[in-house]
Parts: sequence; C-alpha cells; structure tokens
Amino acid sequence: MQPQGLESEMEDFLLRVVPGLAEQWQGSTPEEIAQIEGLAGRPLPPFYRWFLKRMGQSMGPLTFPRLDFSARRVLSSYAEELVVPHSRFLFIGHDSDERMPLHLFYDLDLPTRADARVTRRPAEGGARHDRFETFRELLAYGALLNFRIDRLPQACTALLRGNDPDVLPRLDPVMDSIGFTRPVPTGPCCGLYERHDATLVCTKVPREKPEAVMVFTLAGNDLSTIRKIMGTIATESPLRIKVSEWKPPLK
Repeated sequence: MQPQGLESEMEDFLLRVVPGLAEQWQGSTPEEIAQIEGLAGRPLPPFYRWFLKRMGQSMGPLTFPRLDFSARRVLSSYAEELVVPHSRFLFIGHDSDERMPLHLFYDLDLPTRADARVTRRPAEGGARHDRFETFRELLAYGALLNFRIDRLPQACTALLRGNDPDVLPRLDPVMDSIGFTRPVPTGPCCGLYERHDATLVCTKVPREKPEAVMVFTLAGNDLSTIRKIMGTIATESPLRIKVSEWKPPLK
C-alpha cells in the first residue's frame, strides 16, 4: 500500500497550485473503480486508486486539453472495443486528436513508488512512447506548467546536459541552496522546483539506458531572475545549459 503521506502530500500540492480544484473535482464511484481493476486483472497502482477517488469523474480546472482521464471514458473505451483488456497495459487516458491519437496507458509491469510507468500509443497497439515513470509525476508536472510557469512573465526552455545520467543529483543541491523547494517526490526522470519568484520543471524519457540530458522549462518574475538562476546552475554544478527558446522572445 502507498503510504498515506504521499497521497496527502500530492493532494496538498494540487489544492495549493490549482485554483478552484477543491470545489470542482469529483471522484469515481466504488463500482467504477472495481470495474477498472477488473479490466487490469490485478490490483491498481495505489496512486491511481487515489486519483480515481478524487478526480475520476472530473479533474475540474486540472483537466488536460485533448486528454480525458475520467473513469467513464476508460470504461466506455473498453466497452466500445476501442481497446481490449491486456495483462500489461491498462488504458487510462483518451486522446481526442482526430488524425493520430496517442492514448495513455499504464505499463503495469513497471511499477514504481506506489504507481507505474505511463506510456502513449495507438489504441490498437504499435510503437510505444514512454512519457513519465509515474502518473503522479505527469499530473504534478502539468500542474506546475499550466498554473505556475505559464502565468509568469518570462520563461525559457533549454537542455540540461551532464557528464552522466545522474542529472538531478547534480541539480538538486544547487536548487536547494538558492531557496527552491521540491513539492512532490519524483524519480530520476522528472524534477520539480518552486520558489516564490520562479518555477522550474525538467524531464527526460524513462529508458533502460537513461540519457545524460534533460529538457527543462524555467519561468520567473523577470529576465534577470532567470539569468541569475541559470548562471548559478552553470557555475555551481557540472551541468551545461543550452537555451532553445525564450517566451516571450527576447528583444
């Protein structure tokens, strides 16, 4: 079972970051959760069970564009034979893209931290595109991106490259030293950092042979704040930064 502390920590984080979530989220019924567990053919990841209890009917303002994670949509997709039950992959999110939908599935054979890996692929199978080590990380990343980074005046996207795959152990001490907090526990493929005047998120694809590079987005109250943070990372760690985009573009 997942420790209650992790569920409580995630809940507190989302309620703090996403305005109006407490008033608008709606959970699934016990019957819906039991039906989904029957389709999985094994116990659901504890975090997914928490998600369904809290947001399985409606994610309120946390709803993702084009992605429907509702229990009703999961069950109807199986009932309509959009997907068929699989011992390893559990359908959890419907992609409404009309041209080439890549739906979200749990890879139940890759559990981690009371959760499991999230991958995208066509409903009928085919090439997989692993996205996050856990559904928890996907939701937390999306919350910070949409409700923190997108609402700050200046942002940049960049590559963060190290000498080995252990990028976050090199980044964490630097971020701690300049006053950032890590609101949600994550693994080696996702980093989440908050400060009163800035937010940073970074990810890389989970692989058997992990890469020594992560993509990060950093946003702050002004350009000088962002430059100072990146300068500290560059000078206080062995990591190298290559900026790919400023938003809005620099003049």
